[in-house]
Amino acid sequence: MLETGRVGEPLRHLESRRLLIEARRAVPEAFDAQGRLLSPVAGRWVAPPAWFSAVSPIDCSVIAELPLLGASQVAAGVEHAADEFAPWAARPLRDRAHAVAEAVVLLHAHRDLLIRILAWDIGKTLPTAANDVDRCLAGIAWYLEQMDGMLEDREPLGLISNIASWNYPFSVLLLNVLVQALSGNSVIAKIPTQGGGVSLTIAFALLRRAGLPVSLVGGRGRDLSEALVAHPRIAGVAFIGGRANGGEVHRRLRDTDKRYALEMEGVNAYAITHFSDWDRLAEQIRAGFDFGKQRCTAYTRWVVEKPLVPKFVRTYVDAVSTLRVGHPLLGAHVDFGPLISPSKAEELRALIAEAREQGTQVLHQGELAEDAFTERQERGAYLPPVLLFGISRDSELYLREPFGPVDILVSVDSEEELLREANVSNGALVASVATDDPELARRIAARLQAFKVGINALRSRGDREESFGGRGGSWAGAFVGGTHLVRAFTDGPHPTEGNWPT
Repeated sequence: MLETGRVGEPLRHLESRRLLIEARRAVPEAFDAQGRLLSPVAGRWVAPPAWFSAVSPIDCSVIAELPLLGASQVAAGVEHAADEFAPWAARPLRDRAHAVAEAVVLLHAHRDLLIRILAWDIGKTLPTAANDVDRCLAGIAWYLEQMDGMLEDREPLGLISNIASWNYPFSVLLLNVLVQALSGNSVIAKIPTQGGGVSLTIAFALLRRAGLPVSLVGGRGRDLSEALVAHPRIAGVAFIGGRANGGEVHRRLRDTDKRYALEMEGVNAYAITHFSDWDRLAEQIRAGFDFGKQRCTAYTRWVVEKPLVPKFVRTYVDAVSTLRVGHPLLGAHVDFGPLISPSKAEELRALIAEAREQGTQVLHQGELAEDAFTERQERGAYLPPVLLFGISRDSELYLREPFGPVDILVSVDSEEELLREANVSNGALVASVATDDPELARRIAARLQAFKVGINALRSRGDREESFGGRGGSWAGAFVGGTHLVRAFTDGPHPTEGNWPT
C-alpha cells in the first residue's frame, strides 16, 4: 500500500504540493493569500478576475491555480510593460548585462526547484526537464559573452510580445525573453495554456527581482491575442505554435511595421534510399523519441525506398521495443512520460483508429511499462509508440504533425516520389536523408524543403550561435538563433534574414 497524507491521498500527490510550498517560500510575492499564482506585469503582481487549474499530465492532479486575465487587463498590462522600455533601453549595455547576470545567478540558485516543478508542469522526465533549464542557462551565458559584437550599431525596438508553445518553456521561451531584454527591449509573454505556467511564473519572479523589464500574463488565447499581437505599443512578436494560430497571427502582422518571427509546425521527414548503415539509424530512431516526440523538430514521417522497407521495419521495431513509457518521477527508469494532456492522447488514438478503418496497417504498437505506474494511477495522457503504414491521403495524419509518438511509414518507388512524399507539408523546420551515396545525398538534400537538412543524421533546433528557421508554411518572418535572434528584435545596418511574403 502507498503511504498517504490526507485520507486516501497518495504520497505522490504530496510532492507537487511540497514543491509549491517551497516555491512560495522562495518567491512569496508571486502568490496571493490563498496560494494562487499572480501575474507579474511591469513590476506589479496583478490579481485576475478568475483562475484556471494547472493540471499535471503525469496523474491529472491539480498542482496550482494560474491567473486568467481578461482582455482589458492585458491591454493595460501592455501599456505598463511598454512604459518600461525607454528607461531600460537608455541604460548602457554593461548595466543591462549586469542585471541579466544577476537573474542568471538567481535561476541557478533555484535550478533544482525549477526542474522539478517543470517536470510536474508538463510531464517531462527529470533529465529532460534539467536539459531544458540548463540549455537556457548555458544559452544566456553565451549571449552575455557575445552581445557586445552582436549589438554593434544596433538599437532595440520597444516592447516585444512572446506567444509560445508549452514544450520548451526555458530553453526556447525564457531564453528568448532574456536575449530580447539584454538587447534593450522590454518584454511581455503569455503563459502557455496547456502547461508550463507554474515553473515560468516562478522564473519570471526571479527575473523581476533582478530588475529585468519582463511581464508574464495568463489567459485564453482568443481573449489575449488582440492585446499581445495588434496593440499599437507592441513593436515585435515572437510566436511558436501551430499553423492555424500562426497563420492568424501572420495575417494580423504582415501589413504592419511590426517585426515578427513566427515558428509554425511542419511535417519533418526522413528520406531513406540506397542505404545500409542500419545500426546507426536505429540509434537515431530511438533518440528521436525524446519527450515523446512532443517537439517541433521531431521526425515523424519516414519515406523509404520500397526494397528497404522490410529492413527499416525490423530496425524500427527492434529500436523502439526497448523504450519504456510511464510515470516520469517514480524512480523507475522511463524514456518518456505522458503527452501534455489526456485530450491530446485521445485525439491521437482517435486519428489512429480512423486511419485503421481506412485500411492503414499498424506495424508496431508499443505498450506501457506496467511497473512504472502507481496503483490506480490515471493514465489517460500516456501513449506508447505507434508505427503506421499505408495511410490514406485523406487521413488527417497524412499531412499533419502528430506532436506525439506516432510515426508514418511511406514506401516509394523512385527518387521523384521520395522527394514528393518528403515535402508533403509545404515546408518544414528540419529534414534528413539517409544514403550510402554522397552525391545522391547532396542531390536529395538540396531539394528537401526544410531549413536544416541532415545527411545520415538527425537535425535539431540548435543552441547559441546556430541559426534556426523554416521553409514554406513552417515559418514566417525573421530567423532566430545566435546573431539572428538579436537582429530579429533590434534595428541596425545589417539585414534581417527570414522567410518573408516577398
